[in-house]
Formats: sequence, C-alpha cells, structure tokens
Amino acid sequence: MPPKKQRMSEQHKRALATGREQGRAVREYLEWLESRTPRRGRKRDTSPERLAEVEDQISETESVLQRLHLIQLRRDLEVAADNEDDPREEERVRRAFVKAARAYGNSKGITYASWREIGVPAAVLREAGITRGGT
Repeated sequence: MPPKKQRMSEQHKRALATGREQGRAVREYLEWLESRTPRRGRKRDTSPERLAEVEDQISETESVLQRLHLIQLRRDLEVAADNEDDPREEERVRRAFVKAARAYGNSKGITYASWREIGVPAAVLREAGITRGGT
C-alpha cells in the first residue's frame, strides 16, 4: 500500500510563495545591476541615427537570413533605448530588492561580502538592513 500523501498547510504554501517573491525580487535587481555594468568594447549605440542605419540595411539586403538578423537587431536596439536609464524601473527593482534581500539572504546564508562582490551598492544593502556584521 503506497504511503498516504500529506497536504501542505496554508502556512507552508504562504512561505513558499514568499520565498518565490523574494527570489524574483533579488534576481530582477541583480539582472538590472548587471545590465548597467560597463562591459569591454563599445557601448551599444541606440541613437536614432543607428536605428535609421539598421532600417536602411534591412531594406537594402537581399539575404533573407541577414534581413532576419537585422530585424532582430533593430528590435533589440529599440528595447535597449526604451529601457536605458529608466528611473522608474530602477526605483521599482531597487525597492523590491530592499524589501526582500535581508530575509532572502538570511534564508540562503548570503553574506554582506557576497552581496557586495556581485555588485550591490553598500547604500542599498544598508537600506535593506544588511550589514557587515550580520543582519
């Protein structure tokens, strides 16, 4: 006879949902930080001139495959231009991170030094209640 399945309590379900929310907030903030980190090489040019240049290339190319890649490039540039330095997005992800980071870090054993190494500013950690000596 198979063992009887136990149902999760409402408290357990809420705890799992909270953990998912915290993980999502932390991931979104870290992804946002990473997208703002300078990389080697040229910065992606999202200027109207660059978009016009890509448009011209799309209309002039004969290769359907090359046209597909240029269309994707145009879309990527448009998205990058829309998201560039959007203070509302920055504020949204920072706030969610500040709300979730301390509990998330405590539950996962993440130290102040690890947060700093991944690129989280000290001021944001302070706001989240994460300190060098522990929380």
